[in-house]
Amino acid sequence: MSAPAADSDLAKKTKPRMGRHRRPLGNVVLHAPEVLRALVRADEIWLAALAGVVGIFAGAMVWAMTAATQIIHQLAFGITAEEKLSAMTSLPAFNTIVVPIAGGLVMGGVGLLLKWLHPRHAVDPIEANALFGGRMSLNDSLIVVAQTIISNGAGASIGLEAGYTQIGAAIASRFGRSFRLRRSDMRLIVGCGAAGAIAAAFNAPLTGAFYAFELVIGTYTLATFAPVALSSIAAVAVVHAIGRSPFDLNVTVPTHIEAIDYIPLLALGMLCALVGIAIMRGVTLTESLFRRSGVPVWLRPAIGGLAVGLMGLVSPQVLSSGHGALGVVVEAPWTVAHVGMLVVLKATGSAISIGSGFRGGLFFASLFLGALLGKFYGGVLAAVTTAHAVPVVVCSLVAMSAMAVAIIGGPLTMGFLALESTGSLPLTIAVLAACVISSLTVRRTFGYSFATWRFHLRGEAIRSAVDIGWMRNLTVGRMMRREVRTVRADTTLSSFRRDFPLGAVQRVVALGDDDSYAGIVLPAEAHADPDAAHHLYDVMHHPDTVLLPQMTIKEAIAMFEQAESDALVVVDDPAERRVIGLLTEQYALRRYSEELDRRRRELSGE
Repeated sequence: MSAPAADSDLAKKTKPRMGRHRRPLGNVVLHAPEVLRALVRADEIWLAALAGVVGIFAGAMVWAMTAATQIIHQLAFGITAEEKLSAMTSLPAFNTIVVPIAGGLVMGGVGLLLKWLHPRHAVDPIEANALFGGRMSLNDSLIVVAQTIISNGAGASIGLEAGYTQIGAAIASRFGRSFRLRRSDMRLIVGCGAAGAIAAAFNAPLTGAFYAFELVIGTYTLATFAPVALSSIAAVAVVHAIGRSPFDLNVTVPTHIEAIDYIPLLALGMLCALVGIAIMRGVTLTESLFRRSGVPVWLRPAIGGLAVGLMGLVSPQVLSSGHGALGVVVEAPWTVAHVGMLVVLKATGSAISIGSGFRGGLFFASLFLGALLGKFYGGVLAAVTTAHAVPVVVCSLVAMSAMAVAIIGGPLTMGFLALESTGSLPLTIAVLAACVISSLTVRRTFGYSFATWRFHLRGEAIRSAVDIGWMRNLTVGRMMRREVRTVRADTTLSSFRRDFPLGAVQRVVALGDDDSYAGIVLPAEAHADPDAAHHLYDVMHHPDTVLLPQMTIKEAIAMFEQAESDALVVVDDPAERRVIGLLTEQYALRRYSEELDRRRRELSGE
């Protein structure tokens, strides 16, 4: 070996080595995501910190969407930056008619383009948490946001809140996948995104938090409160830092509500429930009428826009969600007849807007419609009652929350919204009472909120955001045992007894001439038959009852009960009936019980 080479080897041996616990800066930066993933998965504090980051993004998106629609309103309807579309007393007739039609044409064109290029529907936060463990597509959600902005910007009688929660939850889901969160934590972080969006939209952290608990997560525990609350607070702080909240309700509320006033207020809650059901039915009826009419799908939003524009000529309060008009309508000196007309127009406009194909939600639209209905109700009470009448402002605020409960759900959410908007505890108590009546009425007579009603129409059995997706994931194909002992169905009992002595196996699957499933043979019965010349056909069970690998555990248990069997064969196809496995009822029930217990622990925060 030459001297330079030897010196080089010596230098390598004597060169100071970095310690095992010491990494170059580049490697530390490279492994930072891995470290953060470990921290978030292992420590609730870091999960709460991630929820705070999600809230920051959700608040920023709420502000951006609100600003975008306001700019469109300014350009399309000729209003100023300080004015709100629904608060206008009059608008140019040309703009009022043409803009919704143009927006409908844009929505129709976008829908036609998406049908070719992106033919799938976006999963919303409730559906994601109920079926998919919180997994949402950010790209699909951005499309929903764009469609919501176009719809609301064109004056369709719907709100932005569906877009707010969609993008907030989708961003949270994207963070959750980046950090490889567990299924329960993934559902929680999606709830945090929705909580931040609603909190920022209404300047109400408690409202946002309980929106997530009641509607997106499906339950409340102490373990989940910190992340959800932190996300809500962070989102509100971001909106305050950038600008101001899109929701601003300045009304004078009585400091005391008489006990006798609760009787008409509870009746008002029931009335709100019935009107809410009518609106949800109206959306379905509108869609059905459009389908029967034969009008092309891409043209339907334009026709809906024309209808909304014509109603907007009567009153601009029909246009958009009603953010600007809500504070005005509660104390406006309008006649009872005028308010009643606005109730009909707003309800019809909202049903037509969604039913014709505009994209958006009914959260704020339901609040505004409830305020109108409450004002109408209070005016009627004042006209027919000479001794004592409930203040109109109380009726408006109570109906505002009760209507939102009927359509959206979440009694506690709306109760906290009333509390954070007015600061009045007596009013909040009255609101909660009416919300309970509204919720009970809807559950007993209709059974769905607007979101779950839409799922029902699509064939999804979803009543809330409670996780049922695990049941669909736990399929027969994942539980079955693939090692199955088989025998020909025409085998004699004597041959069977020789090949399968007692105690060798619990059951044997018999196959026909074409190797298709023929039945199940129990060795004990085959050995008990006195005539050894019989064939297995004489002792086979369940020749017509089989399981398929795509069946859920719930369907499999129902099949076991129907067949009264403790084991069933799994075949690949009902026609071919090729045996691919075997599933026992005992194992299926044990797996079902284990999963139920796991979900119970997650719900209780154990």
